[in-house]
Amino acid sequence: MSLGTVDDAEFQAWASRVKGRIDSGQLKKEIGQSTKRIGVQAIRTLKSNTPVDTGDLRKNWTAEGPSVSGGGWVVKVSNPTEYASYVERGHRTRGGKNWVPGQFFMKNFLNAISSQLPDLITPGLWAFRDLLS
Repeated sequence: MSLGTVDDAEFQAWASRVKGRIDSGQLKKEIGQSTKRIGVQAIRTLKSNTPVDTGDLRKNWTAEGPSVSGGGWVVKVSNPTEYASYVERGHRTRGGKNWVPGQFFMKNFLNAISSQLPDLITPGLWAFRDLLS
């Protein structure tokens, strides 16, 4: 059973276009720009969702990257404020008598940023994806 034939000249032209974009560094540049946009939006979203008491937790968000690690592109988002996990997940009050519920600002951030990802991809990267389909 045959599903059809492929015109070799057409395939070679397509492969040449893809290789040209990879060899020129255009793909790497577009992935880097998209990843950086995701990192910037991650910090913006985290800061807007972080509860404020003194302001320290909100102002201490940082992003590092983008970088390539483990076969993928990474932006490291962190907050060195030592009580961040207690605000996120909840904690007992001093003396252990009461429970302060978690704010789940990081969990909520993950849901928010996931829905924003398609808008953060650069048009050039979408064009490359379209070239592959």
